[in-house]
Amino acid sequence: MLGRDLPQLAAANADVRVGTGVSIALLDRELQSHLEPGTPSPRARLDLVRRITDAGLPCGVMVAPVLPWLTDSTEALDALLGEIAAAGGEPGHGPRAAPAPGTREWFLAWLGRTHPALLPRYARLYRGGAYAAPDYRRALARRVSPLLARHGLDRPEPNPRDPGWTRQPVRAGAAAGPDAGQLSLL
Repeated sequence: MLGRDLPQLAAANADVRVGTGVSIALLDRELQSHLEPGTPSPRARLDLVRRITDAGLPCGVMVAPVLPWLTDSTEALDALLGEIAAAGGEPGHGPRAAPAPGTREWFLAWLGRTHPALLPRYARLYRGGAYAAPDYRRALARRVSPLLARHGLDRPEPNPRDPGWTRQPVRAGAAAGPDAGQLSLL
């Protein structure tokens, strides 16, 4: 629907600042089809990000959820962040390192069927609730920080409500400015 409404959103952007957001959890199409059945593929989501940015609109991309031992490898996150930057995506809200309540129950049942050896690890990691243990979140942030910098995504999420906000696309290889903040994936 967002792709369908892009002409209207771009036209509205001439009068009011319009921001968009897309979530992309991973690049592996097979795993994505099992985790998010019936939803657009990672490639379709990246194509949407490109269409949005080509229309002159900012597009925050949320990498969510990051799933321990399934989607959190440095290689997988590096590839995903590279694709997001190449599509012109901007830092989005930092994702949860776990599925949200409601989805969590479905996810744990799926995990038990497909990766039963991970269930005890997940039980330990999430014993405190909906978020992964602080040690895991800190370790993930340490691994992700240089990846965000490598892809020019290490600045705070843009706020279209700021009076001085202007569209500044990020493309692969773009360098972050000297005032760049750090986006956490947690």
